[in-house]
Amino acid sequence: MSVPNRITEIIAKVGDGFLPDEGDLRFLLELPHASAAAGEVMAVARELARDACDNRAEICVQIGLNVSPCPMNCRFCSFAAVNGVFAGPSELPVEEVVERAVRSEEDGANSIYLMATGDYPMARFIEVGQEVRRHLRPETPLVANVGDLNPTSARRIKDAGFCAAYHSVRMGEGRDTGITVERRLRTFRVVKDAGLQLATCVEPVGPEHTTDEILEKIIIHRAAEPCFSGAMRRIPVPGTALARHGQISELRLAYLVAVARLAMGRFLIGNCTHEPNVSGACAGANLFWAEVGPNPRDTDSQTERGRGLDVAACRRLFEEAEYAVLEGPSVIHSQPTLAAAPAQARA
Repeated sequence: MSVPNRITEIIAKVGDGFLPDEGDLRFLLELPHASAAAGEVMAVARELARDACDNRAEICVQIGLNVSPCPMNCRFCSFAAVNGVFAGPSELPVEEVVERAVRSEEDGANSIYLMATGDYPMARFIEVGQEVRRHLRPETPLVANVGDLNPTSARRIKDAGFCAAYHSVRMGEGRDTGITVERRLRTFRVVKDAGLQLATCVEPVGPEHTTDEILEKIIIHRAAEPCFSGAMRRIPVPGTALARHGQISELRLAYLVAVARLAMGRFLIGNCTHEPNVSGACAGANLFWAEVGPNPRDTDSQTERGRGLDVAACRRLFEEAEYAVLEGPSVIHSQPTLAAAPAQARA
C-alpha cells in the first residue's frame, strides 16, 4: 500500500472512533518528520485536538516544591544526585507555595500541579497539598507530580484534595534512571485504584531514542487509560549525564505530539507538549505547563528566572496557534479518561 493510502486508512480508522494498532503507529513513527506525509498527520492531529477541546486550550501551572540531590538518579534530571547540579537540598516555604498557587489561579491557570523530587517525604507533600487545597477555589483541580506511590500514599493524596497524579514510564527507564518499569507500572495501578486520574506523557525524548522505544512508551501509556498524553523532548541540562546527546528539534517534537494524539483516538480531550511551543500547538497539543520554583530541566532553583514560562506567555503561544484558552477550571481534569470513551475506541 502506498504511503498516502496507508495514512488515509489510519486517519479513517481514528475518525471512525477506533485506535490505531501497533503496526499503524510504527508506520507513522517511521515517516520522515519533515515530509509532506508527516505534515498531513500533524494537520489531522491538530483538528482532532481542536475538536476534542472545542478549540479551548488549557494551561496548568506546576509549582516545584523542593531541590534535592535525588537518589533516583534519572540521568536527564538536574535534581539527580549523580549529576551534581544542585549541591544540597532546599525547599519552598509552604506560605510561598500557597501564594504562588493562588496567584497562578488568579492569572488564569486551569489547574495547579505540585511537583516534588522522588525522595520528598510523603507526609510533607500531603501537608503542603492540604494547605494549598484550602486556599484554592473548590473547582480548581490540584494534581500531584511526585515519586512512585503505594496504595496508602495514593489514597492519602486523594483524601488531601488532589484529583490526579502525573506519572510516566520514562524513556530509558531502568537504564538511564534508578527506577524499574515494573515499579512505574505499579504506581499507574495504585493511582487508578485510589480513584485518581492518571496524567502521562511520552518523555523525555532525545535524539538517541529509537522508534521501538518511543512506540513502546506510547503503547504503555495508552494501556494505562490516562486523562491526557502527549510528548516532551529532553532538555540537555548542563552538567547532566545525557546532555552530550543534545536534543531533538521542535519540528521532530511536534510530529511526535501528532502521533501521540492519533494514538489516543478521537475521544480523549487532552494532549500535551513541553516545553510550550507554537509548533506543538499546531500539531495537536492543547495543554501547556507554566512553571515556577524548582524545575528538573533548569539549573536555577527559581525557574521563572530561567526556562519556566508564566501563564501569560503560554497564552500568547496558544494564541499564535489560533487557539482560544479555556477560562475557569480544567475540562481535562473534570471529564472522563480514555477508559470512559466508547468501547470501539479501546478496541
